[in-house]
Amino acid sequence: MKNKYYDLIDQTFDFPQDEFRTEDGELMFHDIPLMEIIKQYGTPLKITYLPKISSQIQRAKRMFNVAIAKTDYNGTYNYCYCTKSSHFSFVMEEALKNEVNLETSSAFDINLIQELYEQQLIDKDKFIVCNGFKKQQYIENIVNLYNEGFYNVVPILDNKSEYYTLDEMLESPAVPMKLGIRIAAEEEPKFDFYTSRLGIRYNDILSFYEEQIKPNKKFTFKMLHFFINTGIRDTAYYWNELSKCLNVYCDLKRVCPELDSLNIGGGFPSKTSLASNFDYEYMAEEILNQIKTICTNRGVEEPNIFTEFGSFTVGESGATLYSILGQKQQNDRELWYMIDSSFITTLPDTWGINQRFIMLPINHWDCEYQRVFLGGLTCDSEDYYNADSHANAIFLPKLQKDEPLYIGFFHTGAYQESLGGYGGIQHCLIPAPKHIIIDKVENGEYTTKLFAKEQSHKSMLKILGY
Repeated sequence: MKNKYYDLIDQTFDFPQDEFRTEDGELMFHDIPLMEIIKQYGTPLKITYLPKISSQIQRAKRMFNVAIAKTDYNGTYNYCYCTKSSHFSFVMEEALKNEVNLETSSAFDINLIQELYEQQLIDKDKFIVCNGFKKQQYIENIVNLYNEGFYNVVPILDNKSEYYTLDEMLESPAVPMKLGIRIAAEEEPKFDFYTSRLGIRYNDILSFYEEQIKPNKKFTFKMLHFFINTGIRDTAYYWNELSKCLNVYCDLKRVCPELDSLNIGGGFPSKTSLASNFDYEYMAEEILNQIKTICTNRGVEEPNIFTEFGSFTVGESGATLYSILGQKQQNDRELWYMIDSSFITTLPDTWGINQRFIMLPINHWDCEYQRVFLGGLTCDSEDYYNADSHANAIFLPKLQKDEPLYIGFFHTGAYQESLGGYGGIQHCLIPAPKHIIIDKVENGEYTTKLFAKEQSHKSMLKILGY
């Protein structure tokens, strides 16, 4: 009778997969025995597997370059890492090994860029694409960066007032500053509002360029920015919005010959289920095909393509491991497994936007399984996890007397630390877990490094003024 947890996974998914397999009833993550990691560092534990960052970047570059060849596309492809997805130094260092450009979101991001330059991790030729609604300090930092010789810094105008502030602050530039404009895309029909709060309206862009930017010798308009909240999806909505954006690009190109780049933002998803079947290669090729077709029909040269992949870059490098402290049978149907931390503090997207991650046990794959609910340590009723992305339920091995059950949430490397207030106050004073970095050396052996110890009560109380 096939009633073991491995049987459930084997019957439900194509398993083993590239990064997941089992050995003697225990889970291997990129051929790393996670039980050995747990024995060394304990739980709860955050993991960053550095090689996955580089492989994702190279994967995207390869897909778009293959698509360029297949479609006979005349523009270039430029990969930007979206820094807000993870600002950690080890993430930035790994990403920058792959000749990526960078995208920023706030004033402090520019200070981070300067720090990277001081550490000789980037040079001044790097494209720095500056997004977001910009406060005075952000604009001032952008101008300072430009005056230091970063002539490929490209502020993306989110509103017209940013342009006037830039014009006021930028005095006698050695070369014209590159500018971009973000289009305020229409939102998906089921959204709470019709048009994105970010960007400038479609109907205003052309006149704004001709009346304000074109006569000003301080600036050169180089990039049109397009992004929608659903990300890159094979839907009529996505293709319709992309088509509208391309027609604006073609209108602008006729009056602005120096415009040569289209930034399609981020939106390639990271894998959130063992059943994920997103066709990345098809989407890369079809995007370029759509752009080429519309530009050809309008008699316009294809633009260079920029992307700003964040979750795609770093999401799949992360994992969060917990131990099950015990179980609680609250009624005839609901059995709770209690983890040794909090979902609210360690994986805030699970309760904030109902995000699902790949969740698997680390051990006991050779044991019988049952349906459970997962509960966090805080006293908040929302501190739970009760469904996978592929099914409205969770199944895990039954608890054994001789060894605790350990579980892992995988592909958690993007946004969770910054949204959870890394190093700060945590809900119910639940400490932030240890964080380790895993790398592989040339002979295939893995190395581990402790990046941060578990948060201490002293550090948290000090923040609170005690």
